[in-house]
This record gives sequence, C-alpha cells and structure tokens, in this order.
Amino acid sequence: MRPTPPPAPEAALAAMLAALGLSETRENVPAATAAGRLLVSPVFAERDQPPFDRVMMDGMAVRAAALGQGQRSFRIAGMAAAGHAVPPLTADTDAIEAMTGAMVPAGADCVIPVEELTRAGDQLVVSEAAASSAQAGQNIHPRGSDCLAGASVLATGQRLGAVDIAIATGAGAATLEVRRQPRIAIISTGDELVEAGALIAPWQVRRSNAHAVATALRAAGHPQLSDHHLPDDLPLLQAALGELLATHDVLVLSGGVSMGQFDHVPAALRALGVEQVLHRIAQRPGQPLWFGRGSAGQAVFGLPGNPVSTFVCAIRYVLPVLAHLEGSTARQRGLPVQLAAPAKTLKVTRLLPVRLGVSAMGQLLATPRPPANSGDFLTLAGTTGLVELPGMEGPLPAGTVVPYWPWPDSAWPNSTWPELS
Repeated sequence: MRPTPPPAPEAALAAMLAALGLSETRENVPAATAAGRLLVSPVFAERDQPPFDRVMMDGMAVRAAALGQGQRSFRIAGMAAAGHAVPPLTADTDAIEAMTGAMVPAGADCVIPVEELTRAGDQLVVSEAAASSAQAGQNIHPRGSDCLAGASVLATGQRLGAVDIAIATGAGAATLEVRRQPRIAIISTGDELVEAGALIAPWQVRRSNAHAVATALRAAGHPQLSDHHLPDDLPLLQAALGELLATHDVLVLSGGVSMGQFDHVPAALRALGVEQVLHRIAQRPGQPLWFGRGSAGQAVFGLPGNPVSTFVCAIRYVLPVLAHLEGSTARQRGLPVQLAAPAKTLKVTRLLPVRLGVSAMGQLLATPRPPANSGDFLTLAGTTGLVELPGMEGPLPAGTVVPYWPWPDSAWPNSTWPELS
C-alpha cells in the first residue's frame, strides 16, 4: 500500500484547525491594557459624543444674530474653560472668552477665532471679515453629532488597537471583555544549543530559534509565553513536556522532529497521549513539521530545527492557529501581492522570503530573497515576510499574484489583517 502523500500548506492548516476547538473562555481586563486582544462583548457609549456643544477653537462665544445686526464690539462677560462650569451668555452685547474643548455657553451659538479678535480693555472687537461671514453653529461641535448615548461604538470580533482603546475609554469603558489568550510554551530541543553570553564549545551553536519565534508571537499580540530549553534525552524530554502540557494551551517545539537518532519529540509526545494530526508537509523549507492535539485539546507544534524552517513555519502555521484559538479567522490566508521579479518554483510548495515594496502605481511588490540554505537567520536579513509559491515546473513570471505573510514586526500591513467571510 502506497503511503499517503503529505498535504500542501493550505490542507495542512485546515487539518490543524479542524483538530482544535474554539476557546470560549472570556475575561475582563482593564481597557488600558487590552491592546491586541480580541473583543467578545460590544462597547456602548455611556453619553452622547460629544456630551455637550463643544468649542472647537480658542476665541469668543457670541450670538450670531448680534453680529448680523452690526454688533462688532463685545464686553467680556466671563470665561469658558475646558473642564469647568461655564457661565451663560445673557446679552447680545456680551461675549464669553472660550477655550478649545470647553462647553459652549448657554445663550451663545457662534465662536469667533481668537485671531479675528482685538482686545480693547474689557471689550473684544471682531474683524469685519469675520463678522460678515459668521453664522450660527460656527466652530461648534454639536452635542451627539458623533454618536448618541447607548450607541455601539465597538463591535465584537475585532482585535483591539490604539484607536479602539481610545474609543472604548472615551465611551466610559474601564474594562473590556476579551477572549482569554492561550498560554504558550516555546521550547528548544538539542544538546548543541547554548544561550548568548554563555561559554560555548566549538561544536555548539547559539540558541536563536526560540527568540525569533517568541518575538514574532509577541509582535502578533500573544504575550503569554514561557521559554524552555530541553536536552536530547527521551526520559527527561518526556517528563518536561508532560509538565508543560499540564500548564499550557499551546506548545511550540523547535527541533527533534526529523528522522535522526536523537529526534525524540514525536515519541515523547505519543507517550504523553498527544494525538498526531500530521507529520510532514509538502513544502520547502519546513517539510518535517509535526502537529498534534493533546488530550485536553492543546495544540502541539514540532517545528523543524533549521532556523529558517522554524521561522517560516511559525509564521505560516503557528500564528493562524493562535488566531483560531481566540475565535478569529485572521491570518488563515495570505495577503495578495505581486512578484517584482521571476521566482523559481519547486515540485512542492515553496515558502520564499521576500522584501515588500510599493511600485510607482501603488502596487505591493514582493522581491524574492531566496536564502542560500535554511541553516542561518542571516539569510533572512532585509526581508519583510514570505510568499507561497505553488508546486510546479518552471518559474513564476514577474507580476504573478501570490499570497504574502509578513513578519509580525515588519513595517508592512499586519494589524488590519482581514477576517474571512
């Protein structure tokens, strides 16, 4: 019987998502710390916005009708300052000095900018040009013109950014109900790995994969990370992974998933009751990727150990799965861009690092930056993400539209990743 061929990336991700349930766990967090979280309850305005007729620029508040009747000089009858009670305007010949953001005084319906005024003792004189063009409502932000009390200002299902936090707090929401974020363990395996700053032998290498993955996950809005380094020893590996499975929702391992004598990760996970969903994907780099589901629904990734393979697999699979666990469909498909130059294809899907730029016509163009090998992060220097090329014979010509996944900390579009309809 012929073995089942490994799936292509899209089918592999679909199998991962199908093996995992959606987390329904919610929590309330302070709005000021909710950036990057997925909102699960709508936010409603506590008051009209703005909550009063608001002065839009420094100047004086008067009655437009008085200006229309020829009044040009006004007695200063008080001050309207932001954050303070405001005296009313009681006479056509009076004016209230008004600061930006203050409440418009009762009885006034027009604000003349300060640059159109001349002060003479207790009088403010309006320029002829400003007086002739003045009208009711000028330089006033009307109460409720942005939204009315009780209106929905933030809908569920969106990932909260800086503007959203400002909207929520401006609407009076001190806390926000969000999806609980998965607890993630980043795990490097291998006796050859040594942390930066520690003494290193000639046959050892610096531990960098875990730092790349952790940084990418944090940049994508997943800060609940723990970092671990485990040896190439099956009993020790199994014991440590058992403890991590008991305390985390997602395990992301790097190394130990290929065919070598010290690649113990699949055996250790099987012994711990982790069900294998797939092992190997029809792609390069990253073909040996392993994925399984723990007995309590944990997502378990065994990423290949080569640095480029580890990183592209984290971007292509780990981030979409983490979004799925939070109830989002973001990152399940790449963003369409055009190839800026021809790109070599392989018989299997190729995950190709690129640098994204913009053409003179405003088109997003991906310039291929093929790594010489998958063994060093230096080959990714200057790249902004990866594109996915189909398995086929012959190169793809420049101008071909391909899906693009940015590195989460790149300068190119990330935070507004579209949800799938």
